[in-house]
Amino acid sequence: MVIGICGGSGSGKTTLLRRLAQNFSGQKPSVFSMDNYYKSIEKQLIDENGEVNFDLPTALHEEKLVSDLDALISGDSIEVREYHFNSPPDKHVLITLDPSEIIIVEGLFCMHYPGVRERLDYSIFIDVALDVQLDRRLYRDQETRGYTHDAIMYQWNNHVLPCYEQFLLPYKEQADFQFRNDARADQDFELLVREIRERL
Repeated sequence: MVIGICGGSGSGKTTLLRRLAQNFSGQKPSVFSMDNYYKSIEKQLIDENGEVNFDLPTALHEEKLVSDLDALISGDSIEVREYHFNSPPDKHVLITLDPSEIIIVEGLFCMHYPGVRERLDYSIFIDVALDVQLDRRLYRDQETRGYTHDAIMYQWNNHVLPCYEQFLLPYKEQADFQFRNDARADQDFELLVREIRERL
């Protein structure tokens, strides 16, 4: 079963991924993070103000991503360099992903890329208020990435929001499950786990 987790920046994709992986630990899920397919900074597109835009579908190696996912679904192990923000590509650790009864795909564009969307057996869209997403991004990018408040707000208004509205939000109603990552998160998680178990 291939499960896709889609949601905006700061929506809680990684947290939900970890909760699901822990809940289904008996099946040893294979966790496929699309972040590991980001192109190097010199291959990213630049906006009209000369700023790098990481929030476009072109930011990732789409063909390689789909090819690796196909291999994993077919029962083959794959090797991928684990992406860490601000680390040079040669410092990214090479990791092995083994096939599993459950494959969880997580990333911004998991429903936008046709090659990924068509392979999903079950899709989850994380629904969170935009102001909450922004608060989480402000905290993360200031604390762990060293961005200034102004730089974060520039990215949010010029890159992140347009990306969300164009490449993510249109798929919300198409998802099999809309996960409300707010005060109702625990309730929705129970419902989500139940649905996945029924499909398995």
